[in-house]
Amino acid sequence: MRNGTPITREMLAHYLELNRKKKEVESEIEQLKTAFNEYFDQSVGKNTKGEMVMREYKLQRQIRKTEKFQQEKTVQKLEELNLTELIQKRPDEGKIKSAIDLGLIKEEDLQDCRTVSSSQAIYVKLLDAK
Repeated sequence: MRNGTPITREMLAHYLELNRKKKEVESEIEQLKTAFNEYFDQSVGKNTKGEMVMREYKLQRQIRKTEKFQQEKTVQKLEELNLTELIQKRPDEGKIKSAIDLGLIKEEDLQDCRTVSSSQAIYVKLLDAK
């Protein structure tokens, strides 16, 4: 399909059908992942990587860990250590919105500070036939 291709009823119906199948497949995959994780939890322990081979299939579980610094404690500790250059200051969007709502600052004051991005989403629904 190229640019300028007219949208047809069949395309919309096909999209809906594929989307329905996608949701079913994603649901089944999640159920299987849950079963696999339960197997590994019981056989090797929670949050432990594992592997099993069944004929021509290999099932592996990898464990990814992410670490984040607790903001307040880390800032306090870095200030105590006199390492303020390791601290990033960020605007608090919630507080800014509240300040605008309360009239403490005007939206225009921060107009050149904003970036706006947008993303596209497509939804197709089957309407009741009348």
